[in-house]
Amino acid sequence: MRLVVGLGNPGERYRRTRHNVGFMVADAFGRRVSAKVLPEAHEASISEFDLGGERAYLVKPLTFMNRSGAAVARILDATGSEASEVVVVLDDFALELGALRIREKGGHGGHNGLRSLIDTLGSEEFPRVRVGIGLKETGDLPAYVLSEFEENEVLVVQETVGRAAEAVECVLREGTGSAMNKFNGPRP
Repeated sequence: MRLVVGLGNPGERYRRTRHNVGFMVADAFGRRVSAKVLPEAHEASISEFDLGGERAYLVKPLTFMNRSGAAVARILDATGSEASEVVVVLDDFALELGALRIREKGGHGGHNGLRSLIDTLGSEEFPRVRVGIGLKETGDLPAYVLSEFEENEVLVVQETVGRAAEAVECVLREGTGSAMNKFNGPRP
């Protein structure tokens, strides 16, 4: 059973921050596939959608970014799914704003939400869609990723979120390799 996991932080305070791009893409993807919202469970917001006649889930952990793995592990246990059936969507400050990078597997690259997933699940063997949030000259990375997008970035973010939702659907329907060929790279 496939799970799409958007990484972010719960609550209004974080809703529009750079670190919540994973939640933004999850919401856009949910609208794209007409996902049905289910009651919260396992410390996560969960929606259900149809994937080629099979049930799949859209998950937004409500455990805060650095503990995302705990919620996802409970959902995997409850559904009998494996880590390889998860597609993770997350922000990446190392990518320019609007760029996408899809990978079949790999390390956490310094992202604490992804680190939590890898450590808790005991595997790096799951695809991920990284969404570029850019990094401007700053000495305080936590403050930067928890800041809201600037007014002149909002349109780019909206376009990128839509493109990332399309990329997630491509990963699910056509495979990671096809999605990498179609979506990896800078903003068009």
